[in-house]
Amino acid sequence: MSAADAAAPLGVLLAGGRSTRYGAPKALARVAGMRIADRALGALRDTLPEPVVAVANDPALGAQLDVPTRPDLTPGLGPLGGILTALHWAAEEERNGVLCVSCDMPFLVPDLLRRIVALAGQGAWDVVAPASEGPRGIEPLHAWYGPRCLPAVEAALAREDRRVVAFHGDVRVHRIPLEEVRRYGDPAVLFLNVNTPADRERAEAMALGEESA
Repeated sequence: MSAADAAAPLGVLLAGGRSTRYGAPKALARVAGMRIADRALGALRDTLPEPVVAVANDPALGAQLDVPTRPDLTPGLGPLGGILTALHWAAEEERNGVLCVSCDMPFLVPDLLRRIVALAGQGAWDVVAPASEGPRGIEPLHAWYGPRCLPAVEAALAREDRRVVAFHGDVRVHRIPLEEVRRYGDPAVLFLNVNTPADRERAEAMALGEESA
């Protein structure tokens, strides 16, 4: 591994969910003819050195992603368990943390991901994530997590707090302001999650609208 690669985070697709609301692996659902997982992996590849990887608990799903894949170290912990697994993987690879994205986001923008990585490289924070219009005010499944997050995540899980932001009070978090995020696109599109077939239809309409513009 080159020094430049070691200084870069590991790009990780989080695909560990059960897709119960979708009724099938949502990562494999297609938007504008391309699987959502492939759209997300493409954005990671445009942002970071290869390889990018995936955390996926379903072996059949992992086999279809065409990237190195591991299951959660401890199943059943939700997205925070996926972040924990990703951080351990990055430590093994001697990478500067992880750039994690969710497998159900079809409209990731590499320029915003590069901005996150650039801010992470300044060394002032342990988490860099964009602000969002959602209930948390931050998009934790579109974020960089540095090495110091690993013990903080483990501590949160040890106290049985599985919220994806459970450890944020124990680390330095930089939230990219919403006005800056909007320079890269509409947050409602950038961070759209496809959780149901209706969400996929909405995403399809958005994609076709973009293509015809």
